[in-house]
Formats: sequence, structure tokens, C-alpha cells
Amino acid sequence: MYPPARKAYNANFTPEKYQQFLKKLGDRLENKVAFRVAETPVFLTDDFRDKLIDAANEIIETLLQPNFKQLTERAIPDKWRVANENDHPHFIALDFGVCRNADGNIVPKLIELQGFPSLYGFQDSLGGHFKDSFDIPEDWTIYFNGLDHSTYIDLLKKTILGPYNPDEVVLMDVNAPKQKTAIDFYITQQYIGTPVVSLSDLELEDNKLYYRLDGDRKRIRRIYNRLIFDEIDNDPDIFNKVVDIRQAIDVEWITHANWFYRVSKFTMPFLNGDHIPKTQFLHQVKKIPADLENYVLKPLFSFAGQGVIIDVNENDIKQIKDPENWILQQKVNYEPVVQAPDGGVKVEIRLLYLWPDGDARPTLAINLARLSRGKMIGVRYNQDFDWVGGTIAFMHKK
Repeated sequence: MYPPARKAYNANFTPEKYQQFLKKLGDRLENKVAFRVAETPVFLTDDFRDKLIDAANEIIETLLQPNFKQLTERAIPDKWRVANENDHPHFIALDFGVCRNADGNIVPKLIELQGFPSLYGFQDSLGGHFKDSFDIPEDWTIYFNGLDHSTYIDLLKKTILGPYNPDEVVLMDVNAPKQKTAIDFYITQQYIGTPVVSLSDLELEDNKLYYRLDGDRKRIRRIYNRLIFDEIDNDPDIFNKVVDIRQAIDVEWITHANWFYRVSKFTMPFLNGDHIPKTQFLHQVKKIPADLENYVLKPLFSFAGQGVIIDVNENDIKQIKDPENWILQQKVNYEPVVQAPDGGVKVEIRLLYLWPDGDARPTLAINLARLSRGKMIGVRYNQDFDWVGGTIAFMHKK
């Protein structure tokens, strides 16, 4: 990471500034931040920024292959397959661990990827608050491709709203106000005007969807989908109580629910390159590696790190009843490159793409970062530490 910026930031940091920063993050919003936000952003060197972009470009080329849908057809569980799938995901997130390679160089290594929206509203707001609260110089940016706050919001609107009015597009989750990421929903609503609704708010009539706004019934043209089917998997009667959104309804999906599965851990075995850890579908592993301690077992159909087996042994593999739904992946060893006041902290950088209808390829737009001192990066695995949690990376403007 960039030592001069780190030294300056740490020298000027105080717990009081941090508490004021957290307070401002939730100002004027009913929903406060329900997850831990780290005490610091990440400051990338130009060299590492360029390595990230190069690594990501190689992955995007795989996603652009004409046969990508054919390769990933098995990724979609039959019970969660949704009708009227489109040609590409509107959102792509690529998660890279910051690691040290055999030559001693700091390099990005792909951890996971997803064809599903992340905190596109919150991250923009977070970057602005870091800049204001901690006097980060103007020549540092959170955006890629020459974007700034204004042009980024324009691109977000182009992606989510398309040709429709904001009240014809709804941001939908299973129980939206109660989600840990609800603050992102309401920041997005402030930015682009999309109402926030829950699955139970949807009304179906004559194959069209509606919702209620101030007592009036409004037609839904697009769903900005934030619902992950894992969250309703424990209720087999869910679609007897709410609209069955899997059926062929006259509505557009931004992004379509099937892309959550297509661009996911399922994609990892199809990727190659210096920045990709060796990954195989478990049922295709012909010989268990002798250095099994250097691998992790991951279930394909789970999220937020749930179900991952970090310290793998042969018995773990033998007990898997559905090996076609698991991957065996080479461990990625994070390097603690961010200097907190009491030592190094591990980092993961998520590159966030937007892909509006009509564009030939996705645009790398903004980022998300996570800091960790635990075995796993996720916020839930670092609740007892400080200088960890969700954050954002700053880079020199090109």
C-alpha cells in the first residue's frame, strides 16, 4: 500500500474523529449502519491499482465469452430458476485478496466473484465522508475510468433506471428495512429516487407487478433486485404467501436473479491466470492434493462465507454428499499490508462494475474494501477487533 498516505492518515487519526465520522454516515437516514465500518480507508499504490485492473480485465474476458451461459447452466438451482433471463449481468463484483507471491511481491488474488449488486450507493457516500472527515487530499479518488461523484451517479441511474421514471423501478429485498445493508437501499433511494420495497409488497394482476406508494397503486417496470434466494430457502411455503417472482411476469430485472448463480464461485474453475487460485469442482478432483492444508472447501450455493471449511482433511471431503455442489480451492494467504497503530491488517478489495443495457461491456466504476485480523475477511468474523470491517480504497487520480 502507499506508505506516505498511511503515515499521514495514522498521525492525524483520533477516536473522536472516527466517532464523528460514524455519526455523519447515518445522518438524515432512519436506518443506521448495521455493520462495522473500519477506522481507515485503504491507500493503493499506482502499481497495485494497475495490477488489480489487469487481473480484472482477464476475468471479464471470460465472462464475455459467447459460450458463458452454456458453461454456467448447471449453476442455477432448478427451484430458484427465474423466467425471462437477459443477456448479461448489470452488476459484477470481483473480490481480490492482497497477497505476497513467491517472489515477495504484493499481488492481487481472486477470492470470489458475483453477478449481483453490492453497496453501490453506500460506497459512494462512504468515500465522501472519509474524504471530508479525515482531510484526504483531492488528488485521491475512489472511482475508476475518470468517474467522479456526478458521473458515477449518472452511470448508476443509466444502469438501474434505464428509460423509466424512478417510481417505475423498485429496489426489492425479502424484508428490505430489516436487512443489514438497508442503509445502502435508502442512500440509493436518495441518489436515484427508487422506492424501497419488500417481497411481500409486490402485487400481481394480469401478469403485471404493482406496489403501493402513498396509497396509490403503481406499475413496476423494473426490479432492482437485492433478494438472495438463500434468505428464503428455509420457508418452503414462501410463494404461497407472496408473489412467485420466478414465473414469467411482465417486468425487467436489474440484474436478473439467475446471474447471481452464473457469476459466482461456480465460475472459478473456468478461470486461469497468475491471479487465480487453482480451483476445481470437487466431483472432478481425480486425486486429493498431498498438501491439502493449502486448500479450502467451499459450497457453491451459500454466501457471506457460510459453510466454508478452512482446515480441510480427507475425511471432510469423504463426508460431502453432493461433491458437484462444492469446489476445492487453493488457499489464498493474505498479507497484512495495512498498518494499524498496533500492527498489520489483512485486506480484500472488491472491484464493482456497472453494465447498463446497450453497452458492449461492463464499466469498472467504484470499489469496496474489507479489513480483517481474523481467519476470514467477512465483517461477521471480525466483530471483536478494531481497525477492521467495511471500508473503501483510494487511488491517485490518473
